Amino acid sequence: MLDIRTLVYDSGTVKGGEFKRKVEKLARRKGLACIWDPAHGKGSHGTLYVGSERTRVKDLKAELGYGLFKTMCDQLRLDHHEVEKA
Repeated sequence: MLDIRTLVYDSGTVKGGEFKRKVEKLARRKGLACIWDPAHGKGSHGTLYVGSERTRVKDLKAELGYGLFKTMCDQLRLDHHEVEKA
């Protein structure tokens, strides 16, 4: 019998750099412009533009929690499931 926890989504962690690469790959597939601007961010943060939307990305080496990952996808108006699979 399957444990109920196996049916719940468990993403683990994603680093900022991995998020950026996945979004860039998905943007290319969808024909959207994708620009990374490390100058528009405080400290090690940067801004990722996809189409007319934008989000701030933490340090590319830092891990993003699932909630932050989903919020960033929402800010870019991308489905977080598509970003995960990219």
